Amino acid sequence: MLPEEPPAGAVIADLESEVWRAIDGKTKPIGSLGRVEEIAAQIGMTLGTLAPRVETCALTIFAADHGIAAEGVSAFPRAVTRQMVANFLAGGAAATVIAASLGVAVEVVDAGVAGEPMTDPKLVSRRIGAGTRSFLREAAMTAEECAAALASGRELAARARADALAFGEMGIGNTSAATMLAHRLTGLSLEALVGRGTGLDAAGLARKAAVLAEADARVGALATPEEALREFGGFEIAMMAGAMLGAAEAGKLVLVDGFIATSAALVAERIAPEARRAMIFSHVSAEAGHRALLERMAARPILSLDMRLGEGTGALLAWPIVKAAAAVLRDMASFESAGVSARL
Repeated sequence: MLPEEPPAGAVIADLESEVWRAIDGKTKPIGSLGRVEEIAAQIGMTLGTLAPRVETCALTIFAADHGIAAEGVSAFPRAVTRQMVANFLAGGAAATVIAASLGVAVEVVDAGVAGEPMTDPKLVSRRIGAGTRSFLREAAMTAEECAAALASGRELAARARADALAFGEMGIGNTSAATMLAHRLTGLSLEALVGRGTGLDAAGLARKAAVLAEADARVGALATPEEALREFGGFEIAMMAGAMLGAAEAGKLVLVDGFIATSAALVAERIAPEARRAMIFSHVSAEAGHRALLERMAARPILSLDMRLGEGTGALLAWPIVKAAAAVLRDMASFESAGVSARL
């Protein structure tokens, strides 16, 4: 008779104990590296090793337009999405500049930018459509479009050749989509989540809040995260959620950026709760709802820099800390191996 395999929970608990014994045995006072130790432990548990090789990172920026932008919820016109894609490809955006300074490869994906398809050879086309519909009046996408976006994201993450994957986004109107996803999937109030996005003034903020409240009233109960994504999401958010699922399935670390990316992480976690283990939350943004969403998800971000740009910028800035945390677990000597006296 074959011995029974231990339950998954017991295996995870044993691995967690082993990882923390290794970290606590390093040549330092216990806990003296603070959050770096927690990140190192998460990396060890995610990758299932005490010697994790986390040396490369890649950024994928998903771009798409939103029908809700026509309802006056953004300070910028929808054309900016397309213009910023060109800026990414030219290397002139904040995300591409920061990525270059860190040696991080960048891939830009057209998930559904309005207008005719862009033809730049550096652009990866996974277009679902020329932007979503206005969720004030109807579902943002069909079930088929939603499934296609999730599948494309999974495929892109599966073929990525990096140890850690950072995901950014560009899409005028996407803070409205993220707000609705966070509201419907967590129960947080719209009042706690609605923010200024790209820089709305007081009147613009009031209009955005009114539009989102009306859209919320249009839709009844939603049974699954995919239904919430179909009703309120964007093609880039859906593709990012799929990419996070694909990265976790492939045994890669997921560096979660700001409010939009966190809403995608929320969708991914609700679809596959086990994907959460791979997610490292990079920063808390200045967008009103991000802190509330992180707290509801019990997520501890690494940085707080008053940023609210998106594009993956916060994830990029957290990358050196993640890389260093992996090195601490892998390479730092123990008291025993270094011949250093432990605490009495």
